Amino acid sequence: MNEPPTPQAARPGLPGPRPVPTLGLLGAPGAGKSHAARAFAQLGAAVIDADALARAELDAPEVARVLAGWWGPEVLGPGGAVDRAAVARRVFGDDAAAVAARARLEALIHPRVNAARAAALDRHQHDPAVGAVIEDCPLLLERGLEGGCDALVLVDTPQAVRRQRVADGRGWDAAELARREKSQLPLDTKRRRADYVIDGTAGPSAMLDACRRILEGLGV
Repeated sequence: MNEPPTPQAARPGLPGPRPVPTLGLLGAPGAGKSHAARAFAQLGAAVIDADALARAELDAPEVARVLAGWWGPEVLGPGGAVDRAAVARRVFGDDAAAVAARARLEALIHPRVNAARAAALDRHQHDPAVGAVIEDCPLLLERGLEGGCDALVLVDTPQAVRRQRVADGRGWDAAELARREKSQLPLDTKRRRADYVIDGTAGPSAMLDACRRILEGLGV
């Protein structure tokens, strides 16, 4: 496991001192960011899970009505809820239609998620029981959200391991994983940007130790 480097003293765009440090989690699909997030939570951090917030927004009836108006009733499942797999088939791809559909979906969902994130961040940063805030956001760098983080943590995992994880846990084949990865920055870019790198294949004890060292390095 890589030893964490000394974190940067400041990152451009930071608004000033915070009550508690905010860490941004980076990693490709299947890297194990959720495992790292759970370890940080065990150590007293509060986790903001952007994927969970986005799923909640997709479940909103008004969002379902908008998507059905755009793409027809085939994007809805039984009971009128959004069929996420059907939406994913429309927005993940390299063709112009998929790129346009993804941009349209993001323009609808991201402002709603950002509002929920901001509310959670304010709540956690002023909670005396919280030692740090973890931003678990798959598109943290892609959306320019790193300026709100005091440090960036990359969960690094070999592609073969990630491929097996997403096949077992999400039912994705190699082609689906590749499509999802193309919507994110290359891993080499994330490695260069990260202040800390932890091994995504680490067991629970080793993962907990790695996260503890990071927090201790930040004075938590």
